[in-house]
Amino acid sequence: MTESEITKDEIQAVYPKVAETMADALGCDVEQVKPDVSLIEGLDAESIDFLDMVFRLERAFKIKIPRGKIIENARGDMPEAEFEQKGVLTEAGLAQLKGYLSEVPVERFANPMKVADIPKLFTPETFCKLVIRARREATPAT
Repeated sequence: MTESEITKDEIQAVYPKVAETMADALGCDVEQVKPDVSLIEGLDAESIDFLDMVFRLERAFKIKIPRGKIIENARGDMPEAEFEQKGVLTEAGLAQLKGYLSEVPVERFANPMKVADIPKLFTPETFCKLVIRARREATPAT
């Protein structure tokens, strides 16, 4: 089964609750949470904040998001050795990541890119897509 594209309508449907959840977790105004803002560079999120946001999103949407799910989803069926080597994305891995994080402007991707730097790319829209995918996985296809 190929993953169907996530539509702008689907993102807009979950965005208000995602933005509110993130603002609560980060202690900022919901107006500061724009769909394309970098959570780390724009809203000063730290790794502990990501755990808090995921926990809050799981509760708000009644879904389960396993730790490391964004990078796992980005890699898809690509073997880990093809995706990254010694903590740095390969050319194929970088291309795969750019496709998965299509909401992130291409100039924000470093080359070479360390796997540890991937979270710097995450935006509220990234988490909207994560919620939508988790909902799809929780609802069996008919």
